[in-house]
Amino acid sequence: MKLLATLTYYYPHWTGLTAYAKRLAEGMAQRGHQVTVLTSQFEPQLKRDEIFNGVRIVRLPTLTRLSRGVIMPGFIGAVNRFAKENDVLQVHTPMLETNLVTRIGLMHGKPTVITHHGDLVMPNNPRDQFIERVTTALMTQGEREAARITVHSCDYADNSKFLAPFRSKLECIYPPVEIPEPNLQQVAQWRAELGLTQNKLVGFAGRFVEEKGFDYLLQAIPLVRAKIPNVKFVYAGEIHVVYEHFFEKWKHLVEQERESIVTLGLIRDPQQLANFYAMCDVFALPSRTDCFPSVQIEAILSGTPVVATNIPGAREVVRVTGMGKLVTPRDSVALAQGLVEVLENRAQYLKPRAQIRQVFNTERALDEYEALFESLVRK
Repeated sequence: MKLLATLTYYYPHWTGLTAYAKRLAEGMAQRGHQVTVLTSQFEPQLKRDEIFNGVRIVRLPTLTRLSRGVIMPGFIGAVNRFAKENDVLQVHTPMLETNLVTRIGLMHGKPTVITHHGDLVMPNNPRDQFIERVTTALMTQGEREAARITVHSCDYADNSKFLAPFRSKLECIYPPVEIPEPNLQQVAQWRAELGLTQNKLVGFAGRFVEEKGFDYLLQAIPLVRAKIPNVKFVYAGEIHVVYEHFFEKWKHLVEQERESIVTLGLIRDPQQLANFYAMCDVFALPSRTDCFPSVQIEAILSGTPVVATNIPGAREVVRVTGMGKLVTPRDSVALAQGLVEVLENRAQYLKPRAQIRQVFNTERALDEYEALFESLVRK
């Protein structure tokens, strides 16, 4: 089977979306399928065409950036060319060009699968709201033309107004998540190097953008510290995001709580990332909106319980594993109470890694995607 996957950013760009797409593409390639990824050349030094881990990556030059996305002048021609050569097309959304892929697929009689990573929610300003409306309208047209739509959980699908009209096309498939087991000796050494051996640690990670809700966590810090004086908050991620300046808006709280915050920067190495999660006593996910954040599965696979907001999609992991606590969204007091509860009663929330793997299993995810793609090819 020949598969063409399209998305705005691919390796070495690193978000939950690109990580899911990369694992799926490489997993299909390892099973003997021919996989091509069509994406943007978001950095000029990246190769235009290369094979990486069995996947052909074709990167298109960009004209300009448009908020979170980019404009690729050669996209239509490239999709048209590759659609002729492949059996199934896949679009990872949100993506501005979604309906271009589905329309070209229809022209060539090739089925398109949309893998939906979350409804587009942009910052509340006129420019970004305009981009959100236009992109959502184009994606909606693509959803109409797609053969199937996959989403990471039925909980998210059942609560998405965007997906509601297409319920008959939806397939709920947990995404593939891989992370090595933590090296506990390295974890202890890292804690000591950071001077945190006597502290309770709350971890949080990801891009510092509005949808992640880190402002609520910052407001929760003094409330948690009032109950647990030796608590520290350890952040792994990017604070300077080119399309959104949310960190600057809340920098005053970061400065105010600088004695309680340890910043590690973006961690790309999988083993170091597993050690980061294992170093933390609890992991915080205070999101405003989120479809299926990979960080919480990575955290619990590393032995760390999660406190997450009770919102569609983001609550799925805690619901099905019991390894954590759900709290009221957009509520710093509730968030603080949840963190204190898990910190003080951590043993009650721990589950064996093998038990978590029974729920979130990469091979099962690949089986389900492979079966879906092959069923469309046979039609």
